[in-house]
Amino acid sequence: MVITKYSLIGAILQSYPTAQECFQEMGMHCVSCHMSPRETLEQACQVHQCDVDALIEKLDRHINGPQ
Repeated sequence: MVITKYSLIGAILQSYPTAQECFQEMGMHCVSCHMSPRETLEQACQVHQCDVDALIEKLDRHINGPQ
């Protein structure tokens, strides 16, 4: 799965349940949020004032391993 700022959090967590760790490390508790299934990474990062590129990098490393 290619992760972009337009990726839906729900789709990421459905495909990679352990990716919830990445969100939690950035202070985002998306697993318990009712908005997450329809929210993009960009939208969630705006709400939580997180760097979307840093989150994408963290998710990519988690899913694909270090490059």
